[in-house]
Amino acid sequence: MDILRLSPDGPARTTVAEAYGAPLSDPAEHHQRTGRPYVALTMIASLDGSTAIDRKSTPLPNDTDAAVLHQARSLADVILIGAATVRIGGYSKASRPGQRIAVVSSSLDLDLDAAPFATGDGFLVTTNDAAVPPGIDVVRAGSRRVDIGRAIEGLGARGFDHVSAEGGSRLNGAVLDAGAPDELNLTLSPRLVGGDGPRLTRGAAISDHRLELAAMFVDDESFVFSRWRKR
Repeated sequence: MDILRLSPDGPARTTVAEAYGAPLSDPAEHHQRTGRPYVALTMIASLDGSTAIDRKSTPLPNDTDAAVLHQARSLADVILIGAATVRIGGYSKASRPGQRIAVVSSSLDLDLDAAPFATGDGFLVTTNDAAVPPGIDVVRAGSRRVDIGRAIEGLGARGFDHVSAEGGSRLNGAVLDAGAPDELNLTLSPRLVGGDGPRLTRGAAISDHRLELAAMFVDDESFVFSRWRKR
């Protein structure tokens, strides 16, 4: 799928597969150097900052954004998502063999007999004292609420180098509180939607994390795709 790369040297045609064919930094080297996995956050937002229309993200993307999400997701060892995102659907199985899906839930308000748990791709990230049924794979982090920083460390302890965080907004806010993502892949949907829907992050403490623009693209429907790295 073709997109247009924007740069000071002028626009140039490329493909989603080429534009998102590799993480912005080497996850294995990052993990070895920092002691924590490489975290890439991939999201879409409207021009006025909403990540959902009437609590549903489905009207925001187009086919190009779907291809971007699929390509970025395929690079990761594990997908990290909130329970509400699983309930909305779209995470029935991993995008490639060997990849896992880590579902964050403090309350365990989930159908653990359904996908992605039933397929064997999914496992839980929950609190230290949560009553997890036998047979469910689990990473524990935090006492009353899941501590995402410790959860990410727990994923690293399992040998995962590259984590793809994909929302929702509260999970993104927790990732921000844990030190911000190492990479942000942000799509801007050419819509103004109004309302008081969720932003890219929600519930995070006020902070000032600086990112550096690595690449920017646009498609024929005026969707803007940007890749950012942590400075």
